[in-house]
Amino acid sequence: MNGEKSNTIVRVKSYDPVLLFGVMALVGLGLVMVYSASSALALKNFGSDIFFVKRQFIFFLVGVLVLIVTRHIPFRSYYPLAYPFLGITLLLLGLVHAPGLGHTAGGATRWLNLGFVSFQPSEAARVVFVMYLAYSMTKKHSLMNQFTVGVVPHLLVAGIVCALLMSQPDFGSSVLLCAVTGIMLFAGGARIKHLLLLVLSIIPLAVFFVVGSEYRLRRMMAVWDPWSCAQDAGYQVVHSLMAFGTGGIVGTGVGNSYQKLFYLPEPHTDFIFSVLGEEMGLWGVLVVVILYGLVIWRGLVIARQVPDTFGSYLATGITATLGLQACTNMAVTMGLLPTKGLTLPFISYGGTSLVINMAAVGILINIASYKGPREVRAVRRKKAMETKERGRK
Repeated sequence: MNGEKSNTIVRVKSYDPVLLFGVMALVGLGLVMVYSASSALALKNFGSDIFFVKRQFIFFLVGVLVLIVTRHIPFRSYYPLAYPFLGITLLLLGLVHAPGLGHTAGGATRWLNLGFVSFQPSEAARVVFVMYLAYSMTKKHSLMNQFTVGVVPHLLVAGIVCALLMSQPDFGSSVLLCAVTGIMLFAGGARIKHLLLLVLSIIPLAVFFVVGSEYRLRRMMAVWDPWSCAQDAGYQVVHSLMAFGTGGIVGTGVGNSYQKLFYLPEPHTDFIFSVLGEEMGLWGVLVVVILYGLVIWRGLVIARQVPDTFGSYLATGITATLGLQACTNMAVTMGLLPTKGLTLPFISYGGTSLVINMAAVGILINIASYKGPREVRAVRRKKAMETKERGRK
């Protein structure tokens, strides 16, 4: 079904309570963990143990407002804006290197200094790139099985975005973007052999970037045996594993993490899941995994049920982005993947990440509010029968 046919879908009052519950539960849990993980660091550096959680709560309020706004913007409005948004995003990714605008932290230049707040363009780039792919794949819907039409143009644009991300450097976001591209192309009808060819062509490039960078190579080797380099490349992984081990089944209790006391680097951002595992134990970890499972499940259901090609691709891309980022962060903290600097969606401290992800959820909820004529008639019949039954009583 073509994404430009406006007479094929009808908007109904739907807020997808399951998706909204999953997201809000993750955000609420995130606020608790941001305070717990950052209180000692905030007290030492800023003289207030609530410095980070106070800022995160403000970002949460902004995120809720953005979610409400995007919830009420028809998702088709983004269709003609895909290229303008992509152009603006590419410009912002380049501006991080501009003197006076770019902000460097931890050896990476990924932020734009706006004076009162810092903005990370790479967070917005993921959603915008998904929007571009959804637009382009909708236009080429019947030709997606052709390599020169369905794969090559999208691969070229992905390469440009990845090149800008790597210049920061942001290897984790680049890998995530490539993975989302593959998932969306598969969902769009690209042939398996074309995707396999794509993977085989990317592997040598990925190996080059890893081998050509000493610190990336050390991180890769640390995955195999972090204890052999516990004071160097494996330091983060070792202390993260120690946190999970200390937490056990029931955890040490909220606020009682030992690793957050200047042992585990970035306890409120990249490794907040480790602190959660230490304080809440296996049960807390399972709750987080189930909540992410709810969000991913609802996103995939929305993508499958919306009777609109563009909306389906957009929902698939957003869901894949959130799901892959969450899985990657959790895998890193458990020593299954090398450290990549990706935060845990809705839980980790970070204003740009939280607001952008809330906006993405708002778009998902908006997509879920559109039904085909058949579904709308079924809903109306059900409501009519319920009203009739209440009248009889």
